[in-house]
Amino acid sequence: MTVRRTALATLACLALAFLAPEPALAVLTIRITQGAEGAQPIAIVPFGSSGATLPVDVAAVVAEDLARTGRFAPVPVGDLPGRPQDGTQLDFRDWRRLGSENLVVGRITPEGTGQHSVQFQLFDVFKGQQLDGYAFSAREGSLRRVAHKIADIIYERLTGERGSFATRVAYVTESRGPDKSRRYALEVSDSDGHNPHTVLESRQPILSPAWSPDGRAIAYVSFEQGRSVVYTQDLASGGREKIAEFEGINSAPAWSPDGRRLALTLSRDGNPEIYVMEVGTRELRRLTENPAIDTEASWAPDGQSLVFTSDRGGRPQIYRVSSAGGPARRVTFEGDYNARARFSPDGQRLALVHGTRGSYRIALLELETGSLRVLTETRLDESPSFAPNGAMVIYGSSDGRGGSLEVVSVDGRVRQRLSAAAGTVREPAWSPFLP
Repeated sequence: MTVRRTALATLACLALAFLAPEPALAVLTIRITQGAEGAQPIAIVPFGSSGATLPVDVAAVVAEDLARTGRFAPVPVGDLPGRPQDGTQLDFRDWRRLGSENLVVGRITPEGTGQHSVQFQLFDVFKGQQLDGYAFSAREGSLRRVAHKIADIIYERLTGERGSFATRVAYVTESRGPDKSRRYALEVSDSDGHNPHTVLESRQPILSPAWSPDGRAIAYVSFEQGRSVVYTQDLASGGREKIAEFEGINSAPAWSPDGRRLALTLSRDGNPEIYVMEVGTRELRRLTENPAIDTEASWAPDGQSLVFTSDRGGRPQIYRVSSAGGPARRVTFEGDYNARARFSPDGQRLALVHGTRGSYRIALLELETGSLRVLTETRLDESPSFAPNGAMVIYGSSDGRGGSLEVVSVDGRVRQRLSAAAGTVREPAWSPFLP
């Protein structure tokens, strides 16, 4: 596979996906396919709700979030010795016998029409001390998001690492309509696949979604005009703008960390090169100039450099260039194919597609040492994207019959799959932290 084909993959359908014969369901189903040994037990008591029937089991969502990390093993509800709703109802001696070091209790109280107060407390069982606690005011439609925020607080308190459950994921689905024609949709959902929202539907391919750094907009490539055009779309209003519709290729948008610029792959001057556009003024600056194909740029978190894919050395490899321009430096040397690199939030590593002997897997490259470690075991993986806390990588994978989204921890010990009941899903992009 050449970089020319990689560039075209940004513009058309690849063999990695778009193969499903049936309509996809909106909500993705998440399944843990591999967990880490030695996960820490944690007791999460069902939240009291004053007898009200609520559309979301907040405690269950918190438990599912923590379990998905592979670092926590929620105690089955049937094994809990009681159903306390706050710390005043606790006898820690009962909970110490359970063997769980930490305990979460909470209650949901009506505050008015459709409004609720959600309170929780986190305890160290063996010390008999409260570690954290918070109260949220939320409408019924926001209870799942509140649950994700609670899970974030608990995760950070117990691990020292910021949680990313209350983030979102953008992805592209492809299905068949009643007339058997292909339908494409750009979707945004919670990080666990729930609460999907359709950003755009089209009979033509949609590719390369990329989040703005404030999480308010997405850039993407659409073929609805019969050719590739780069758009940005505001998620709250739905309003969108054409960013690039030059002659030839318009593809692979990537936001700068300050949100003021977009890196793009354009062939307006005859050869696919990396350009940087000032979003406010549409001023365009060419960053690379080489007879090879340069594509798939990604910004370093400090905004001082970018990496991109190029075949200037004969095969697809990753190169790095200053955001001010200048000579590019090759950074990958292992394997005959390395492409679609994305920086980790701390800027110390890259997630990329690594190809050897016809298999394309997700790997991590340590930039300081040049060490490359393969994370996945499947054969057709694409589009890696880091969680904003850097702990997990989401990517697309295909088994030849359809595509799913896969999530793997950066140590390779924990794996999850997000799949539709029918249809195919691909091109994931994990959002930044959201307000």
